[in-house]
Amino acid sequence: MVVAHRTPDMGRVGQDFSRNPMLVYWEMTQACGLACKHCRAEAMPGSHPLELTTEESESFIRQLLDFGDPLPHLILTGGDPLRRKDIYQLIDYARGLGLDVSITPSATPELTNEAITKLNQHGIQALGLSLDGSTAAKHDAIRNVPGTFEHTLEAARHAGRLGLPIQVNTLVSEETVNDLPAIYELLRTSFPVMRWSLFFLISVGRGKALNPVSPEEGERVMNWVLDLVPSAPFAVKTTEAPSYRRLAFKRMRAVAMPAAQIKSSSVYRGFQIRDGHGIVFVSHLGDIYPSGFLPLRCGSVRTGSLVDVYRNSETFRGLHTPNEFHGKCGMCEYSHICGGSRARAFAYTGDAMGSDPFCPYEPAALSHS
Repeated sequence: MVVAHRTPDMGRVGQDFSRNPMLVYWEMTQACGLACKHCRAEAMPGSHPLELTTEESESFIRQLLDFGDPLPHLILTGGDPLRRKDIYQLIDYARGLGLDVSITPSATPELTNEAITKLNQHGIQALGLSLDGSTAAKHDAIRNVPGTFEHTLEAARHAGRLGLPIQVNTLVSEETVNDLPAIYELLRTSFPVMRWSLFFLISVGRGKALNPVSPEEGERVMNWVLDLVPSAPFAVKTTEAPSYRRLAFKRMRAVAMPAAQIKSSSVYRGFQIRDGHGIVFVSHLGDIYPSGFLPLRCGSVRTGSLVDVYRNSETFRGLHTPNEFHGKCGMCEYSHICGGSRARAFAYTGDAMGSDPFCPYEPAALSHS
């Protein structure tokens, strides 16, 4: 039986992200058959011997209920979550508790049509796929394994046939930026897509070997995305580029859009979300981090409470308070809707509360001083 799906909620207007995250990312395993050049997890062929057991995994999943309403959306990632032998058991367990669950499998021969059908039957709400090039040569060069381009396209086509919502994630770096328009055309014309997420490179894990775009090029790409939004047949969003929100907000204000309409728009939803605020990451070992790209361990679901760490740990409390960020991010009039990438600030300065070097904007407080 094929279950029905609703489109994942991209945020509830008025949700307090200092209390409840919208998204919980769980790195189920480090095991993966790929060797992607930008892999945050530095995935390995086999599983770590100390990754969460099935029983520990179920205990962690139960902790999500302690957040209360609204419950977070659980995103299963890795490595490759399909490498977990208990994957379907854990999906069923989370769904049985009333949690929405999505998954981001790797495009390997294990991602068969049969596997996607089974994920759909077990109630997966959306499938996340990565596409970093408009051709096999360009995409497979990033993924380091021939054939991943075709595996990705076939997975997307089959998910589309099932009516399973698809989010496509695309890396933005010097290596991919000129190909973005062609990738957009491929997505627009090839299969149904729910959301296209452009991930602006953070230099962590294997991603240190790639080259980020300049702040000026980043703003050009963000404005190109904003030009696409009105006509794109799917939602377009950015990841680790929160300064996109400043550009979007200024455009809405430029056409005199009323404040209430701005706050209810699909573009505005999730504007306050950033690393550790609206997002939390749990590793394959059960360690708690603000996000997968911000390697500051704040606790463990094995020995402590995810809810308590998210709400009360020193690191998370700091990340919940943008007006206390250091440098121009803390002084910026857009700090509450943007706040800068905390992961990029940490990667470049060693200070998760520091300024995001990717943003060229000078806050009004600085320009008037």
